[in-house]
Amino acid sequence: MNKAGQAEKPAAAGPPATPETPEPDPKRWLALTVLLVATFMDLLDANIITVAIPSIQRDLGASTFAIQAMTAGYTLSFAVLLITGGRLGDIFGRKRMFLVGVGGFVLASAMCAAAPSTDLLVVARALQGLTAAVMVPQVLALIHVSFAPQEIGRVVSLYASMVGLAIVSGPLIGGALISWNPLDLGWRSIFVVNLPVGVLALVGAAKWMRESSSPHAKRLDIAGMLLIVLGLLLLMVPLTLGRELDWPVWSIVSLVAAAPVLVLFVVYERHKTAKDGSPLVTLSLFKVRAFGAGIGVQLLFSAIPAGFFLSWTLYLQAGLGWSALHTGLTAIPFSLCVPIVGGLAVRRLSPLYGRYCLLAGAVLMLAGILSYAWAADRFGTDITSWHAIPSMLLIGSGMGMLMPPLTALVLREVQPQEAGAASGIINATGQLGAALGVAVIGSLFFAALAGNAGPQAERVAPTVQSVSPRQASDLRDCATEALGQDDLAKVPDICSTLVQGADEGTRDTINGALGEIRAKTFVSTYSETLYWAAGGLVPVTALVLLLPHHRVRREEPAQ
Repeated sequence: MNKAGQAEKPAAAGPPATPETPEPDPKRWLALTVLLVATFMDLLDANIITVAIPSIQRDLGASTFAIQAMTAGYTLSFAVLLITGGRLGDIFGRKRMFLVGVGGFVLASAMCAAAPSTDLLVVARALQGLTAAVMVPQVLALIHVSFAPQEIGRVVSLYASMVGLAIVSGPLIGGALISWNPLDLGWRSIFVVNLPVGVLALVGAAKWMRESSSPHAKRLDIAGMLLIVLGLLLLMVPLTLGRELDWPVWSIVSLVAAAPVLVLFVVYERHKTAKDGSPLVTLSLFKVRAFGAGIGVQLLFSAIPAGFFLSWTLYLQAGLGWSALHTGLTAIPFSLCVPIVGGLAVRRLSPLYGRYCLLAGAVLMLAGILSYAWAADRFGTDITSWHAIPSMLLIGSGMGMLMPPLTALVLREVQPQEAGAASGIINATGQLGAALGVAVIGSLFFAALAGNAGPQAERVAPTVQSVSPRQASDLRDCATEALGQDDLAKVPDICSTLVQGADEGTRDTINGALGEIRAKTFVSTYSETLYWAAGGLVPVTALVLLLPHHRVRREEPAQ
């Protein structure tokens, strides 16, 4: 089947033949396996560490700030260098930079596994993000230049499926590794697992991958690189850390300052293009409707699953007390639907129905999120994984119908020589959208959590027997303070004094009441947050309608 929108033409076709794509690479499917493994390794590592945080805190004595730095260091170094990493592949060779990125990622993972202190672990995590920023943009770029246009949709569906699988399986695999504790490695096993996988990816890439680079942009745009890194840092640092630090003044100043820096970047890139035709980002890409509108859809859409899974994990683990393994198993229906429906969407639905396939995906996700909000409210603290299956099926199906066709559509009209830069922009946009979703939806979640703690305590406290009126009042204050702080694991002083001097029976009663208040507060908060997340899909559906309506006409029957 030809590409959507081009099958109607007598001569089908893709981009004109170039020196870098003289014929299909006979080993391209083997190379794709390597690319998908590297993608899985990166995303798994980005999500798996959340499960290991308690173990790291116990083993290394890591402070809350160090844990935040450990997570943010990876996210920031990865996100701000993605565009540069993509252009490095265009200039120096995509296979070469992929090998450099994978090799560096393996070494950084070894440093993480061997880190004797929190400080060194933070540095190693930042190095992981930096090397991932060199590795990851080459994946879509190599896919774009290695496969024929009619194969791109199928390949992108496999890529998007791997992304979804890695995101939701991170807590599952992390929980399993820490529970089984292979070789008595503890939390270090989540980094050790990267070593054999990375080495196999290096061997496979060296053997099966064909080199490609752009005939243009042979000089690295240093000034443009510095400007985009500064602009993205000014955006990403407050989005990543602002909520946890209670949005200090500098975070607001940073967000405001990002705008003029990014405007200056655009002005400079225009100047650079006119001067020597070697910009970091080819701005003419955004004049292509599919690319410009598609990047806008991806920015907003990426915020929704990121915010959803953040609040979902907190709700199940911190609120209902589920284990990481239990939480990961609950996501299996989502993990299955993304690849299955994504493949169907790219090969069948998108070519026939164009942007309406993406629109249907957004509607399915909306229905899934709303149905989960209803189920959480309806079943309360008695909810089970079985209750979540219909909602997770809808959310996974919606993501499968939207993301793979969207990625294929964005790449459709990108010239091979711009594949690296375009891939960097696509990945950076996804990271920025995810950070935006975590910041906005996370802030809404924690604000609602603090607000709901008081009313839930008011409902539960009068039903608690064997406590004095003073203790009942302190019970409400304890719940409100405990759930109104950023570090939910921290025990406020009032909670410690509440059970001080009490007999064992009273302590058990108070702790049981606090657990009930906590669980009910998380349930009500999660339901509210999901309605906000569902509202975020409304502008996504509007932007989808701005996408070009590429589709294949059904052939008329022969006369």
